[in-house]
Amino acid sequence: MKHIEKHKPPGSLEQWLALGNDNWQPTYDNLQNPQKAQLQRNLLAEQGWICCYCGRSVSEEDSHIEHFRPQEHYPNLALDYGNLHASCLRMTNPGTPLHCGHAKGDKFDEDQAISPLEPDCGLQFRYTLDGQILPNSGKAVYMCNLLRLDSEFLNARREQILEGALSSEILDSATDEDLLRLQESFKRPDINGHLPNFGHVVARYIEQLRQQPNV
Repeated sequence: MKHIEKHKPPGSLEQWLALGNDNWQPTYDNLQNPQKAQLQRNLLAEQGWICCYCGRSVSEEDSHIEHFRPQEHYPNLALDYGNLHASCLRMTNPGTPLHCGHAKGDKFDEDQAISPLEPDCGLQFRYTLDGQILPNSGKAVYMCNLLRLDSEFLNARREQILEGALSSEILDSATDEDLLRLQESFKRPDINGHLPNFGHVVARYIEQLRQQPNV
C-alpha cells in the first residue's frame, strides 16, 4: 500500500452534485458518464495510475472506482471524494481469486483498517525478494487478509518486478548511495504522471536493505 495524497474532485462531479434539490438528490447509483468517467480518471491520475491497494499499474479499462469505507455501511460517504479511490480488477469472473477492492467488498472494520491516505501506511508492510508481503502490525495483518494482498497472483508479480529491478550484481556491488538513488527512482512518476508498476514495493524493499547494518 502506498500513501495517496488527495487532490480536488473534478469540476464535473462538483457541478453534478450541485444539481441536488428537493425533488432529486444525487446518489452513487445514478452517477453516470461523463461525470463518472472523469471521476475515475481523476482518481487514477492522483494515484499515479496504480491500484490504491496493491500498487500495480492500472488503466481506465482494468480498474474500478473503490469506496474505502463501503457504501452499505457508510451511505453518507458514497459520493465523498475523500472516500473514493481507484482499485485494480474492473471485471471479475466466477471462480477467479479476488484481491484488493473486489476482495474487500462490504467487509470493513474501522478500528482495524489502514487507509491509503495515512502517510505512513507503506511502512506497515515489508517485502521479500520473492514477492511475499509481510505485515508489521495487527492492522497490517487485517488489511492483508481483507484485501488478499498475499495472493499467489500478487506475490508472483511482485517477485517478477523485484528480480527485474534488483539483479544479484546490483545487490552485491551497490553502495548505500547507489541504493538510495535507485530507491528514489522508483518513487517518481514518468512524464505522463504514471508511477512504476509496483514501484513502491521496490522502493520499500530497497529501504529495508539500507536499514540492514551490513549495507
